[in-house]
Amino acid sequence: MIGAPVQCAEFVSAVLSLRAVSWDAVTMQSIVRMLTIVEAEAPDVRADFRGRMISRLQFDQALARDAIAHGARCLAGTALTRVLPNGGVQLSNGLEVEPRVLVGADGPRSKVGAAIGRANAEFVATRQITVPMTHAHDATDIFLRAAYRGGYGWLFPKGRSANLGIGIDYVYRDRLKALLRELHAELAVAGRVSSGEGPYLTGGLIPVGGRLRAIGRLEETRVLLAGDAAGLTNPVTGAGIEAAVRSGELAGTAAAHLLAGREGALEDYEEELSTLYDAAYGRALRRRRALLGRCASGVASAAALRRAWISSPDYWNEAAP
Repeated sequence: MIGAPVQCAEFVSAVLSLRAVSWDAVTMQSIVRMLTIVEAEAPDVRADFRGRMISRLQFDQALARDAIAHGARCLAGTALTRVLPNGGVQLSNGLEVEPRVLVGADGPRSKVGAAIGRANAEFVATRQITVPMTHAHDATDIFLRAAYRGGYGWLFPKGRSANLGIGIDYVYRDRLKALLRELHAELAVAGRVSSGEGPYLTGGLIPVGGRLRAIGRLEETRVLLAGDAAGLTNPVTGAGIEAAVRSGELAGTAAAHLLAGREGALEDYEEELSTLYDAAYGRALRRRRALLGRCASGVASAAALRRAWISSPDYWNEAAP
């Protein structure tokens, strides 16, 4: 099924605008604030942090319906099994396609990216459960702890339930289950969530090593990467929905322009991605690596954790340590 299983926390910023999606149809709850809880300290409140919690399943299906309406052929349940040296692709249904342009939007361990020598090398591993909320909540809660090395915890409300999860550097992924169980128990004792779990358990990998060069070639086949395949997730927050959608639109436009005879279309795509994401992702990558080093050496203070998160003024100050 398109959009299943859901492998994200389902929050999008209010600034995201899409022609193909009716927000009323996919929004589960509006968000107005962000609370950042550093270790056991009182929450830092960022007011006017506006966004929406969506049904990622319905969101993805709306995008697919729009693509089909505009002429795309959708092969639901069909996987890419192999990328050939000439740019051809083999699919799990036995079909082999020889495209003139190949767009790789096949996730953090992209087969298309690997075929052109572009591979994400740094990851956060995540684990998320759905928990019942005990009362209404209008904020995204972020939990910063030295134990969550290279990542963070989150409680994102969706009305009567919430997504509760933790991301941690891939090296420490074996700690995820226990850490999430502990966070769930703490919130249950505090009376914020029920101790029972909902029916959904999910997880996955988030690339956090920064943006990859997103264009290449396999013989006569021109190749573009989009979304996670191009490393288009913020190395600190892991946010990637907006970048995936936007890069997908840009990649489709670039492919169409190339096929129409504009030879520089792919280079324009690469330049536009650089303009949109390199500065922000570069800062996030520096912050993440610095904090990860402090965590590994046991010197990750509450101040250091706070400084490495986007709600801190020092996060945006390049002179801050």
